[in-house]
Amino acid sequence: MITVERTTTEAIEQEAARRGVTLPIEQTPTWMRYQATITDRSPWGGLVIRNGDRTAAVMSLVDFTTHGYHFLRSWHGPVWMDGRPDAELEGGVLLAVAREVHRLDGRQVFLRCGVWQEGDRTRPVLSSVPYDSTVVIDVTGGDDAILSRMKRRGRRDVRKSLRECPATCADETTQAMRSFAEYYDVMVETGRRDGFAPAPISDYAEMIEALGPEHCRVFAARVDGRVVAWSLVTLNSGRAVRYYAAMRTDAMRMHVTDRLLYAECCELGRQGVTAYDLMGIGSDFSPTLKGLNEFKTKFTEDVTAVAPDRDVPVRSGFYAALRTAGRIRGLLRRGR
Repeated sequence: MITVERTTTEAIEQEAARRGVTLPIEQTPTWMRYQATITDRSPWGGLVIRNGDRTAAVMSLVDFTTHGYHFLRSWHGPVWMDGRPDAELEGGVLLAVAREVHRLDGRQVFLRCGVWQEGDRTRPVLSSVPYDSTVVIDVTGGDDAILSRMKRRGRRDVRKSLRECPATCADETTQAMRSFAEYYDVMVETGRRDGFAPAPISDYAEMIEALGPEHCRVFAARVDGRVVAWSLVTLNSGRAVRYYAAMRTDAMRMHVTDRLLYAECCELGRQGVTAYDLMGIGSDFSPTLKGLNEFKTKFTEDVTAVAPDRDVPVRSGFYAALRTAGRIRGLLRRGR
């Protein structure tokens, strides 16, 4: 029998530690404190899901308010205690969680979380671009070992960047915490080039401040003292994730991204990190992300499967109306 108990994120962290499971940073109290600083978001707490008398999974959730309704988000949750679940267990857990969320908080329209197998309870996400594959680099063993584990083209491009790229790369977390302005200027240029609107500068600055240097680092590449590329990296329990990255257009031919990423791998390894997640590549599940693959996949021989985000309706009628409205908006945009 599957049972669901609401608890605190701190209790979630303790339960995972008891079972020897490392939580993604998005499932930790640290992340919840950061989310509490963002408008229209609030930590909702955690859930312990048991199958009989044994904990099957845990998940921490954030309440999102948007367009007048609420939904819950659990990044990389549920976290399974015994590895990837089969379809029967996962489906049973999702059903039990949806029912308990509805009982506890009738405002919630749906739950967005990581789901391995598409099923009767799940729907494609209403917004955002989920992914089911990522690249995780082993950053143990020192600089030469990191390089040796790359694909041949990865080693070639990194070596070329070390010979020819004039940039110097360093951990600039302290500088970025004082002022994020020069880094943000690079993101604005990246957005103009690649066709997206960056979040306000305060979002990046507040993320760095809220997570703190123990859980967030900023690396940058400079040429003649000017920032030409940077990345923002989260850290938790020996695992790092490359959350954001930006590069100036005039630096694109310098191989600066290869040099910077390799410098990040080496420095993170020295800081005690063992695995560096580049956060999502394209696949048949997420074809719009395939443009990322050429760069990211050269840094390791392996591609790592992850549970992609899916929506789990809690108030089915309301959720169906949201999906219908989204389809209508899409048709109107295409008809312009």
